[in-house]
Amino acid sequence: MTPIINTEIPDFSLPAYRRDEFITVTSDDVKGKWAVFFFYPADFTFVCPTELEDMADKYDRFQALGVEIYAISTDSHFVHKAWHDVSTAIQKIDYPILADRAGILSRAFGVLIEDEGIACRSTFIINPDGKIKIAEIHDNSIGRNADELLRKIEAAQFIAENPNDVCPANWRRGDATLKPCVELVGKI
Repeated sequence: MTPIINTEIPDFSLPAYRRDEFITVTSDDVKGKWAVFFFYPADFTFVCPTELEDMADKYDRFQALGVEIYAISTDSHFVHKAWHDVSTAIQKIDYPILADRAGILSRAFGVLIEDEGIACRSTFIINPDGKIKIAEIHDNSIGRNADELLRKIEAAQFIAENPNDVCPANWRRGDATLKPCVELVGKI
């Protein structure tokens, strides 16, 4: 398997649902800012609405970091709207929900379960140059945590601004970082 880290996102154009509108989201919309691609298996399921609600509850914190969230499943944008109309959790969402019906993005990111036509529960943090900086794939039975994702985004942004530093485990903004050098080898 070829590592996806630091590869550029593919060109794409997909329909989406956002705030009572059908829109089109393209790769050009993503570039120029930080982004999260938040793949989930399907609408009208069990773990998925809890995750999308967690992201919605913290959306202002993502926005404060200059990050746009793109939730993505292989359901259609019509199904996304229907889900929104009946689920109080999904009604909280202000970010776009992309409809990857043909599995174009799911396949490009290596998360499409071909025989089921759904994506693995997976998260990708993309920098303003359109490069993947963090990739995380979960078993579809295990939900994610928006607070941990925010921490990882802050680390990725810090490293982008400070390329000679590295962030140790559990790093949070304001914590000490490390500067890799021969003197540190064996001392940590």
